[in-house]
Amino acid sequence: MASTYLRLHLHRPCFSSTTAGIKINSKSKSLRLNKHHPFSYPALLHSSNPHFPSLPSKFPITGVQSNPSPNNSDLAPTPPSDRTFTAHDMASLWVGLVVGVPTYYLAGTLVDLGMSWIQALSTVFLANLVVLLTLVLSAVPGAAHGIPFPVLARAAFGSRGAHVASLLRALVGCGWFGIESWIGGRAVFLLLPPQFKSSSFLSPIPWLGTSLLEFSCFMVFWSAQLAIVWKGMDGIRKLEKYSAPILIFLTCSLLTWAYVKAGGFGKMLSLPSRLSKPEFWSIFFPSLTANVSFWATVAINIPDFSRYARSQKDQILGQAGMPIFMGLFTFAGLAITSATEVIFGRVISDPIQLLGKIGGLSTTLVAIFGISLATITTNIAANVVAPANALVNLNPRRFNFATGALVTALLGIAFQPWRLLSSSESFVYTWLLGYSALMGPIGGVLLTDYYLVKKMELDVSALYLDDPTSPYYYQKGFNIKALVALLAGVLPIIPGFLQKVGVSSNTLEVFVVAYNNAWFVSFFISSAVYWLLCQYRGSGKNLKTI
Repeated sequence: MASTYLRLHLHRPCFSSTTAGIKINSKSKSLRLNKHHPFSYPALLHSSNPHFPSLPSKFPITGVQSNPSPNNSDLAPTPPSDRTFTAHDMASLWVGLVVGVPTYYLAGTLVDLGMSWIQALSTVFLANLVVLLTLVLSAVPGAAHGIPFPVLARAAFGSRGAHVASLLRALVGCGWFGIESWIGGRAVFLLLPPQFKSSSFLSPIPWLGTSLLEFSCFMVFWSAQLAIVWKGMDGIRKLEKYSAPILIFLTCSLLTWAYVKAGGFGKMLSLPSRLSKPEFWSIFFPSLTANVSFWATVAINIPDFSRYARSQKDQILGQAGMPIFMGLFTFAGLAITSATEVIFGRVISDPIQLLGKIGGLSTTLVAIFGISLATITTNIAANVVAPANALVNLNPRRFNFATGALVTALLGIAFQPWRLLSSSESFVYTWLLGYSALMGPIGGVLLTDYYLVKKMELDVSALYLDDPTSPYYYQKGFNIKALVALLAGVLPIIPGFLQKVGVSSNTLEVFVVAYNNAWFVSFFISSAVYWLLCQYRGSGKNLKTI
């Protein structure tokens, strides 16, 4: 049967262009759509779409299935009508992310290590300048092409190799989801009557590692977050937008209370560093790495949000204030913690414990509302979106965003966050530094591939194909060069990690230093290895946006 292929160039604002495969049967005069092409279906079925040309009416459309594409709509390029994130929305997102209990903890940890307040504040600000650079660079392809992180990862790691990067990011997100939910559960615990807190339900269960009462509070908060997540990205955007001013107001109120009760912050401002110069530098670099690692996860999957930005200008301006937000909230955390020594006679670095001591039912209710709101806004945006999208990318027929979020939440329980938060040292030097050895290489490969190898040019339609015709298919769906580069970045960090967790005691100093600077070392090693491998034999086809 004679047939001819026609390739239509369909121009859409949400990405530079795509091509749709159509087969014309010369005998029956019908059009048969290429079932493997992700954009041919919406383009041709919705002829009223002004971004697509109309098809001749004499050609009836055949070969259309109800779910033809192997890709879920949650991963499809964001259409112009859904690109509504303004610079204000992006800034609100970051206010919601920054204002939270873990950020408060992180600031106090640096002072506990011996830094002065200005040293701690400077370390946090510098680390977040580094994060901002990677955030903006990583957000560009999302805003340019409307694609989420798992799809962008296909360009560098391959259509199937992208699962490695997205699932590694997802696992860290699941761990963080559990940690944040446990913190929120502690806030719920504060609301309980005193008789409950002294009951037998507060006795720890050995196999669980915590009490039934505390675990129940954790599950209550865990469930509340799922109700918001179930509404999808629009519900998340509205939550972040309207919660930002509330969080700023509550933080300022607590800071004002501490200032008035303590008679100013003079003691904090005059507190000198307890570290000598050599001691400071030995603390500074691990602390800098820990602060970079704090947002290294979001720096990788920021395309999940920037794909909804109206323009590059909106995503850049909206994120530009992130180091300032972090600096201001860090100062507030340091000031309030220092004031507690004057007010209560001892340092209280735990904000939940502090709010429980302020007293008064109305004050407690407002405080708990603030902590819950801060935790939810951080947790959903930073720790749900990336794992949910990774699961959709892994199996688009079985998962959508909502079911992916449910699995994320369930894995968050499996991480047993009450054990991860057993000490501040395990939180900062094991958890934060440890996972940065995974986030650094992924970020290094992605940025090197997009800016240095692909020269910011992507064939967006080909990213959604999983067959040898796609330039992103590489070697049976895997880009071996990217995977080798990722492994090259991780390996030097492993000896230092094993020494930190007590598995190994005889570790060379060079590996200890590498672990203390895990994100920087792994990022630059993977970037360099990937670039060199691509220079040696090229990297797939020389792509141009069609």
